[in-house]
Amino acid sequence: MLDYDSLRYLPSSWELPDSKDTPLDNQLQHLVPGLLESILALIWSQRQDWFFGAGMGIYYDPKKPAIVPEGFLSIGVPRVRGISQ
Repeated sequence: MLDYDSLRYLPSSWELPDSKDTPLDNQLQHLVPGLLESILALIWSQRQDWFFGAGMGIYYDPKKPAIVPEGFLSIGVPRVRGISQ
């Protein structure tokens, strides 16, 4: 019988890319922003002056590329619930 230990051949943490060098998504990057926004919506249910965004580009200067944070919170802005005419 062949004696094969698959764990012996796994890459080390140094060999795997991380989000600092390579844009990689994982399950937590999808779950955590939604959880945070749900918590904010629950505790700030009476407030209508905040916005939480995730995975969105922020253009702070038209001559520079957007920055794309994992998530951001803006306070003091009106919440948009829908588009009305």
